[in-house]
Amino acid sequence: MSAMDETYVADASGNLHRTIDWRGAFWVASGVPPLVLFSIGGIAGVGGNIAFAIWTVSILMGFIQSFTYAEIAGLFPNKSGGASVYGATAWLRYSKFIAPLSVWCNWFAWTPVLSLGCSIAAAYILNALAPIPGFTETSPEVVAYLAANAGTSAADAVTAVTAAATPTIRTWTLYTHSLGPVSFSLNATFWIGALLMLGTFAIQHRGILSTANVQKVVGLLVIIPLLVVGIAPIVTGQVNWENYSPFVPLAAAYAPEPGSWNVAGWTLVLGGMFIAAWSTYGFETAVCYTREFKNPETDTFKAIFYSGLLCILLFILVPFTFQGVLGLNGMLATPIVDGSGVADALASMVGGGGLIKTLLIMLMILALLLSIMTAMAGTSRTLYQGAVDGWLPRYLSHVNEHGAPTRAMWTDLIVNLGVLAIASADATSFFFILAVANCGYIIFNFLNLNAGWIHRIDNGHIKRPWRAPTWLLAAGTIFAFVNAVFMGAGAKVWNPMALWAGLATVALIIPVFCFRHYIQDGGKFPDHMLDDLGMTESNLRERKAGMLPYLTLIAGLIVMLLANWYFVF
Repeated sequence: MSAMDETYVADASGNLHRTIDWRGAFWVASGVPPLVLFSIGGIAGVGGNIAFAIWTVSILMGFIQSFTYAEIAGLFPNKSGGASVYGATAWLRYSKFIAPLSVWCNWFAWTPVLSLGCSIAAAYILNALAPIPGFTETSPEVVAYLAANAGTSAADAVTAVTAAATPTIRTWTLYTHSLGPVSFSLNATFWIGALLMLGTFAIQHRGILSTANVQKVVGLLVIIPLLVVGIAPIVTGQVNWENYSPFVPLAAAYAPEPGSWNVAGWTLVLGGMFIAAWSTYGFETAVCYTREFKNPETDTFKAIFYSGLLCILLFILVPFTFQGVLGLNGMLATPIVDGSGVADALASMVGGGGLIKTLLIMLMILALLLSIMTAMAGTSRTLYQGAVDGWLPRYLSHVNEHGAPTRAMWTDLIVNLGVLAIASADATSFFFILAVANCGYIIFNFLNLNAGWIHRIDNGHIKRPWRAPTWLLAAGTIFAFVNAVFMGAGAKVWNPMALWAGLATVALIIPVFCFRHYIQDGGKFPDHMLDDLGMTESNLRERKAGMLPYLTLIAGLIVMLLANWYFVF
């Protein structure tokens, strides 16, 4: 069966259902713009006055890269799971072990959206229901404390009074412990986040059409306020244009002193570019639903193109006004850096009374839930297609009567409950998870951007529903190596162990794949895996690209290691 066949695999028991067009995928992917809330504080903390430029460059790179994904997705009208699945097939001729790496890296890069999003949403809820009181040196409570405790400094008095007035639920935990470079805690954030995650699971249990319908409503409730937050401060004159200069990196992370464009400064910038990619490139999830499109030939390109335009608008606009209103010192405040105060800050930018602020905070919580639903929809289908195609254990290939890959969804849920306990502990643990996940995402992008030209060489005879201009395909290939620089130089900005922990997590696919391929399948791939290309397993011996894919992998590794060695604080 070729990619251009007009008759696609019919819906049947045990298959995903063709129930949406590109608009449905657009609304499911509308959960990507709120990902700006995950790291807008962190990138401000390492980027300083150039934070808005980091977001701008990153989303423009992501948009250019998406054209490669749009082309290769069109080759596989009967597959779900997104670009990682489509790109894995390109690498299969050259190594059985490189191909599943793409699927695995995409999954473990995206799945933490569930846990990280739930932890932020839970923090917003706690801030609304049980806020930590704010005191200054002139507050009556602090003055009284100083009078009763002679010799105490004003700073210590503020700390003591704040601790005494903090609601118990903010410090309560059922259990907490340290685990290597991170901690984990079963605190209030964890339990609230777990409830939010279960609610998301319940919505998605009824299939992609139900999910798309819910996300259309929630998406409108979220995208419109984000636009208001991005536009209103400009219209009302709240933006201070001096907050964009001097256009230099920080001297040190989370400190307001300006630095210079030296090696240390570039290291911080590359750290910002590294973590921004995890959010800005994410709209490629729009092609996860090719197997569920009514007309994949036309819907696939439209889904990723229009999702990309929406992301360009919001990923540029929101960080720009955020920085213009808050300024450097405002962005470096602890509640902004750790993410817990971002909703309050965005709400205050719009103005209005307490009711407006409360409403906008609730909409920010909805925005995070939208991201969580997008992530669960995409990652569960990546696991599902990986199982169908012989990369991952068979049990993940099950779907329910609504066409929802429920076993993959349960796997996502269970894994993320564990990750949620880590993310709930503190900001250090949160960004460690984010950095490790993004190592997988950068590797996935590297493999799939290069899969574009590999498919052109090996499967050039197959007519594409949409063919990317060659210069865009070449630009995506160059960006694959630029991303390798981001990873090698930038991961250490968030945690000294992040890069190596990320590479160790990548290696976990080897025993998983060996179990499926050699034990469950006896060393052979399922017959249907290559149907979309009109190929059989015997055709995999034809390697028209020769040594080029191997040289590309070696070059990518060298670029990453050199960047890690050269860029230091």
